[in-house]
Parts: sequence; structure tokens; C-alpha cells
Amino acid sequence: MSGLSYDTRHCLTYSQSGYSFIGNLDKALLRGITDNPSPTSSKIPEIVFSIYQLMFAAITPAIAIGSAAERVRIVPCILFIFVWSTLVYDVIACWCWSPNGWYYRLGGLDFAGGTPVHVASGAAALAFSLVLGRRNGHGRDEFKPHNITYVVLGTTFLWFGWFGFNGGSAEAASLRAAMACTVTNIAASFGGITWMIMDYRLERKLSTLGFCSGVVAGLVAITPGSGYVSPPSALIFGIAGGICCNLAVKLKHCLNYDDALDVFAVHGIGGLVGNILTGIFAQKSIALLDGQKINGGAIDGNPSQIAKQLSSSLAGMAYSFAMSYIILQIINKIPGCSLRLSADNEEFGTDENEIGESAYYFVERLVNNYQVSQPSTLLMQTAPVVRPTSPQNTDSIK
Repeated sequence: MSGLSYDTRHCLTYSQSGYSFIGNLDKALLRGITDNPSPTSSKIPEIVFSIYQLMFAAITPAIAIGSAAERVRIVPCILFIFVWSTLVYDVIACWCWSPNGWYYRLGGLDFAGGTPVHVASGAAALAFSLVLGRRNGHGRDEFKPHNITYVVLGTTFLWFGWFGFNGGSAEAASLRAAMACTVTNIAASFGGITWMIMDYRLERKLSTLGFCSGVVAGLVAITPGSGYVSPPSALIFGIAGGICCNLAVKLKHCLNYDDALDVFAVHGIGGLVGNILTGIFAQKSIALLDGQKINGGAIDGNPSQIAKQLSSSLAGMAYSFAMSYIILQIINKIPGCSLRLSADNEEFGTDENEIGESAYYFVERLVNNYQVSQPSTLLMQTAPVVRPTSPQNTDSIK
């Protein structure tokens, strides 16, 4: 993604002489990008804005490919990332964030990536899971996260990093940036609590995994409105994001597709919920904290903002899904670029088969040494105890 950004990404998204759908190549190879002000703010130079926006461009396809975990080949996946970033992400980011974009000119509100990042990646993840098919054992085996401690650690990093996404989108160390960080924290907290309560009604357990899933759902939901809504409204974003994303997880069981990390449920649906709520709760007073003038949402007497928010959400979801599906089908037909691992290689594991390395070599070595030293014990082993299948969604790692 860093190489792609150097070549074309910035100018295709933010070209000041571009079009309403996509930019042009007038600043390819970052030509002329030095101390000029950024396309969206005079507060920072364009070179700083470009490297900051690279963070969004890099994380979005990484979210999308999460649905393909444990069964996709690495080289075709990398090819998909490059093509998708150019033909899908750059296009959607252009129409939402470029001053020339059709959604930007329409008056749509997307502070930090509700449609370009979350709706787009969620729709792409759904297409990826449909093209690849289900994992071996799907519907029969119970896929659980292998290390809840790492889930908590990853959620902590995401929570902290989201202040950079949402707060940083103010493009200044300002009161509006502080407000964006505040509402982000509130939404994440209530999203986690809400999801945990939703799971408690089924399991009668306070799930750590459920809390972490809800935190991410709350973070996703607040993203488009983080620079437009007040702290009391952020509570609603968190609760609505936790409820809607939790229920959306059940779609993969009803429709029998295999989204390994529930990307569509959390990012696709969470981004859609956040966009709609932004149309309701956006406030002129919050945007004015750094001088931006908007018409506000329904709470400010402008209910038509909801329709504008829906236009971006539905257009982004449809475009990303259709283009992702087409790109994946084409790549899959290129000789040597089949997306899916063979059944044997999938069972063996992507790490060993595609990378030739193991994340837990020391554990495997201990197990192998034990097996060699205890042959008689191994012969007497009985079948492992299988825990009863839980109705809770235990295979969603965010």
C-alpha cells in the first residue's frame, strides 16, 4: 500500500482538478506535493495529509480480507489488495472526501470513514467469503479464537488507535479533535457493554470476547459522525452499533456463508448504522468548533440529511460488493492465481503452507518432544473431550 500510495493513490482520491467519481494523475508519484496546503484543510501541508491518509488506505483492505481467513492463498490475496485499493477504495474515498466528489458536494457527512473504510470493506468481505466458499468443517466444527488474551490486546490497540483515526480527522490539535476522541471513547464503551449484555441473555456469562466485539462495533458506528455529534448522542451510537452488529452476526448462520471474522456484520452493518445515525444526530454547533459550517441532521431540523447519508451507504455497499466480486472472479481465473487453498493445504495451515513459518514453533517442539518421550502413554489416550456447542457467536474475532 505504501508503494501504491506513492504511485497513484493520493492523486486518484484527492486531485484538486479531478472528477466527481475519481481524480486524475496530475500528482502521480507525489509530484508537487510539498508545503502546499492539503486539499481539505489549510492547517496542514499536503505531504502530511497524504501520509496520514495512507493509514486509511492501508487498513481498509486489511479489514476486508479478514473474512477469507484460514483458506486463502497469499499471493492472489496481495494482488486483490492492490487492484481493489485502486478501483474501489480510491473511488469511494474520492466521492466522499474530495472537494470534487459527488457525495461531498451533495452535502454528505462522513468525518472519518463510515463508507470508504467500513461499508466498503464490509461489502468486499461478503463478496470474498462468497467467492471462496466455506472453510472445511464449517457447520460441523466449532471455530473459536485461539487466544482470548490476544483478542483483548488487539482490541486495546484498536481502541487507542481509533483516536488517531477519528480525532486526527480534524487535521489539527483542536477542540473538535478532542470532542471526536471523547465521543469515540463513549461509543466504544457502550458498544462493548451492549454486546456483552446481548450475549448474556443467551449464555448467562459475561463474555470477554463479546465485550471486545462490541467495542469494535461501537468504534465503527461512531466513525462517520465523530466530528459532528455530541457526547449524549455518542451513547446512542454505541448502543445501536452493539445491538445491530450483534444481530447481524446471525446472518451468516441463516444464509450459510463463512465470514471468518464477521467483517460484514461489524464493519458493513456498523458503518451503515453509523451513517444513518449521523444523519439524525449531526449538530451545527459541533462542526463549528473548528469553523466548519454544515446544515446539521434531523436533530437540527434537517431530516433530509438522512437520505443523503443513505445515498452514500447504499452506493458504497453496492459498488464495493459488485466490483469486489468481479475482481475476485477475474483473479481466480488467472493461471497460478487460484484464490483457494487446496483441501490438504488448508488442513495443514496457511502459515506452514504459504509462509513456511509457525507462530508457535516452541509449542510444537514441546509437543513433539513429549510424544517421542511418552509413546506408551499416547497409545492409551482416549478420545478428547468435546465441549457442547454454544449458541453464542464464538468465532468472531475483530
